[in-house]
Amino acid sequence: MKAVVIEEYGGRNQLKMKEIPKPEIGEHQVLVEMYATSINPIDWKVREGYLKEGLPFEFPVILGWDAAGVITETGSKVTKFQIGDEVFARPDTTAKGTYAEYTVVDEHLLAPKPKNLDFKEAASVPLTGLTAWQCLVDFSNINKGNKVLIHAGAGGVGSFAIQIAKHFGAYVASTASGKNEDLLTELGVDEFINYKEQNFEDILHDYDIVVDTLGGEIMDKSFQVLKDGGKLVSIAGNPDEEKAKARNIKAGFLWLEPDGEQLDQLGKLIEAGKVKPVVGHEFPFSEEGIKEAHKLSETHHAKGKIVIRMK
Repeated sequence: MKAVVIEEYGGRNQLKMKEIPKPEIGEHQVLVEMYATSINPIDWKVREGYLKEGLPFEFPVILGWDAAGVITETGSKVTKFQIGDEVFARPDTTAKGTYAEYTVVDEHLLAPKPKNLDFKEAASVPLTGLTAWQCLVDFSNINKGNKVLIHAGAGGVGSFAIQIAKHFGAYVASTASGKNEDLLTELGVDEFINYKEQNFEDILHDYDIVVDTLGGEIMDKSFQVLKDGGKLVSIAGNPDEEKAKARNIKAGFLWLEPDGEQLDQLGKLIEAGKVKPVVGHEFPFSEEGIKEAHKLSETHHAKGKIVIRMK
């Protein structure tokens, strides 16, 4: 099968299209013929070697953490899915990734593809959708009436977080550049903050939850908008523990745990029209297409998700 791999850490030039053997499945796994995948910041962070201590890969590495496609083989103990099923998933990081014509997925990480999405839209959901869900539901225990600040609302995680928070009945503020105000309004944002012209920490007060996707100074300033007992969850760094303790704030870094049942819940919300993916960019499945997609992701200014069309 064809796959885009890296054989050492480094820049985009390390991404190479290769012909490699089709992977073999275990008894609790399925083989998915890939119709689409998507690009996430973790892809190029792994490529650059930023995460090599925490994620010890063996070269050649196939990157990619979003799968949408059709099951072509099932393991002997797979019971919930069958050949021909249209599925989406965030596969286990220990498996080979999704920049390939086929990928292996553990049964418990699979969910049926929402019927109202095409494969490209479905491929945009798993990693960012699950991350947003776990930030708001698992970490923050979001409730109706909560005031929630979501940074970078036009991005992959941010766009899902806005919609999930609104589904739970929260009041939502979000930061983005002015060109994305219409998108965020469409997603349901109650208060839009143009980060180029406004300082969110001067405007927002007494918030229950902050979802930080940016880290650094933005994460530190986010403490200022939270009320006593509030929650700060970051996917971009570890919040200051002393600052959190002094303000009685629950603060922490969230690393996504793949979960097929949660993805199925998210899929049902999508089918019900409560949540929709935002696909902002599309590239072909080729060496050059993947390189260009990485280049865009590295700017941190992609609108919505970047998807890779495979079929």
